[in-house]
Amino acid sequence: MRTTTIYAILFLMLATSFTVPENSNVIEGFLYSNQQFVQIETTNGKISKITSSSEVENGSKLYLSPGLIDVQINGYMGVDFSGPDLTVSDVKKATKALWKAGVTSYFPTLITSDINRLKKNFAIMAEARKDPEIAKSIPGFHLEGPYISPIAGFRGAHLEKYIKNPDWEEFKELQKAADNGIILITLAPELDGAIPFIRKCVESGVVVSLGHHNGSEKDVQHAVDAGARMATHLGNGCANEINRHHNPIWPQLSEDKISISIIADGYHLTKEEVRTFYKSKGVNKTILVSDALDLAGMPPGEYVRGERTLLLTPNVVKLPKENVLAGAASPISKCLSVFMNFTQCSLQDAIQMASTNPAELFELNTIGEIKQGKRADLILFRMENNEMIIEKTYINGKLVYSKE
Repeated sequence: MRTTTIYAILFLMLATSFTVPENSNVIEGFLYSNQQFVQIETTNGKISKITSSSEVENGSKLYLSPGLIDVQINGYMGVDFSGPDLTVSDVKKATKALWKAGVTSYFPTLITSDINRLKKNFAIMAEARKDPEIAKSIPGFHLEGPYISPIAGFRGAHLEKYIKNPDWEEFKELQKAADNGIILITLAPELDGAIPFIRKCVESGVVVSLGHHNGSEKDVQHAVDAGARMATHLGNGCANEINRHHNPIWPQLSEDKISISIIADGYHLTKEEVRTFYKSKGVNKTILVSDALDLAGMPPGEYVRGERTLLLTPNVVKLPKENVLAGAASPISKCLSVFMNFTQCSLQDAIQMASTNPAELFELNTIGEIKQGKRADLILFRMENNEMIIEKTYINGKLVYSKE
């Protein structure tokens, strides 16, 4: 009896010492940066240990990287963040759908609209951010407009009647409705009052991006001096015909203090444009975005959204009335794949532009990298013909999506 008792105690001690705690998890895959097979241990939602392993399971090669961070998403899978009937449940629906595309963090983006609509929808999204199930996926919001160029072409699909000059008191009302959640604003630097408005935004902690504008070299320089740090979807939000020498593209492309975002879905920009922008800015100053609309993931056809009639093709969304593109129909994972095809950049560089760079620019210090102490927002994926196929998505160490 005494010997049996000793063996039982030893067994319990050994079993306890090798049991993974309930708040821990182990995730395996080929590290995106060096193709080395690793085991990542997470504890309380954070990366606690990274070890290399020679034991690789048979089967298709699964890559492991930080989750994708998309700073410009107007909606997804039928949910329009600027729509009249937005609900908290809608925000949750879109967020969970984005997990399937490998997006672990994103900025819901509201575009030019009636000021009361903007206040209402920002308040709804602020409420959604309080939901513990999706809160970690929404670091903040992006306001694209209404302080943009009213000129046809440059305003894109934004409705002219709602476009106006920057108004700091009005913006403070929007920020209050958003519970101080607006962390990125896109505006036109040539508008009256834009430069002092930019200074106030920067002082309040909001990142200012230039977009949908027809600013001159001096306008762009004054905006940069005031603190602007980014150009929104460079090459888009631009008239179809511009002066070959004096236009908004060159000043932003040549300014070292500006990071650019690119919609690399294969339709918003040509291969040559993407390659040229990338060669000019380099991997450290380029950010990939989707600019996805609520029509992304929906069947092709004609849709009425608010006061606009949009045409969804299998690949992109158009506004036929203005002869311009209205937004993207693909998630950022598709853009990453296209960008790699266009530029022949490495997987490591592509992930940096779709995750690490936005995290650094917006000081999201807990995400965007695979390092000890960082939050375990991770994705496992396959690459087939340079196309990213998401297999699993983890947020805060928790599995939130599995293709299986």
